[in-house]
Amino acid sequence: MYLEALKKTGDFLTLTRENEFDLPASNFTLDNGTLVEVLDTGVIQFTPQGNTLKDIVLSSAVHGNETAPIEICDQLIQSIIKGELILKQRVLFIYGNPKSINIANRFVEENLNRLFNGEHAKGEITNPERVRAAKLETYVTDFFTSVEEGRYRCHYDLHTAIRGSKNEKFAVYPYLHGKPWKKQQLQFLLSCGVNTVLTMRSAATTFSYFSSFQFGADAFTVELGQVKPFGENDMARFAKTKDTLTALISQEEVKYRDFNAQDFELFQVHRTINRTHDEFSFPFPDSAVNFTGFSKNALLATDGDTQYFAEVEGEAIIFPNAKVALGQRALLTVIPMEINEKFI
Repeated sequence: MYLEALKKTGDFLTLTRENEFDLPASNFTLDNGTLVEVLDTGVIQFTPQGNTLKDIVLSSAVHGNETAPIEICDQLIQSIIKGELILKQRVLFIYGNPKSINIANRFVEENLNRLFNGEHAKGEITNPERVRAAKLETYVTDFFTSVEEGRYRCHYDLHTAIRGSKNEKFAVYPYLHGKPWKKQQLQFLLSCGVNTVLTMRSAATTFSYFSSFQFGADAFTVELGQVKPFGENDMARFAKTKDTLTALISQEEVKYRDFNAQDFELFQVHRTINRTHDEFSFPFPDSAVNFTGFSKNALLATDGDTQYFAEVEGEAIIFPNAKVALGQRALLTVIPMEINEKFI
């Protein structure tokens, strides 16, 4: 069995990469009383001894080439197993797509972050990502529902973006179906070094939306910079994120700086542009970064015979990707928004 090596090194990432698709479930208890449960390859749960108040999901590698979040989670997991980091809260760590980590690609056959909230079961397609999405939904469901109701729930899905960004780190707040946004969550993100947030206006098939919609968790897709290979990340740039996540899981309560609306730059999604034709292109170069703004009436994308023009002065681009599969989102555009009475 793999447990002795895991107990000694805490290296769950290597264990995951050596077992791309399956890993027999097993468990052990640390000297400090924390129960460690390996649920599957890339899925490990920690339950500290004593009373806890929070159920926290930290996921990375939903896209396998986004390495900085993987390294952050690897460091946290090793510190917990080695007894260097003592938990105060239940935590579920997830490496989303182990095979894509090993091939250093965004995904194997299909974008995993477009397959949650039941999307994996639609149609007659079967592939590794669809199988994995169904499993990950089950693990998150069990994690949140295996304890009493009324506990605090959160899920931070950690990513890095394909392109650079005017705002290096930013977070996507899933659509809340009319529920208010939370200032406390903005304070958490600011502590992580993230002061830019964009709010979604519709349901999605992302991992963070799944946890938010199905379980009322405070959930975000958190973009921590630009994609780089293993070994090329300047981990000092992620120190605030790691320190804040460490505090979140190892303290009963975390104190954040007083809320100040001026600390944040907020955007709301203006529209989504999907690729529906093989002939799809952007007029701007690959070097154009996220949050680049365009003048009203400027060309944003061409999809077959359809052209999309900026409808608002300063309409900015997010996540442009002309190579997505047909029917998927090729571009989000955003416009600035203010903190108002809908933030509590």
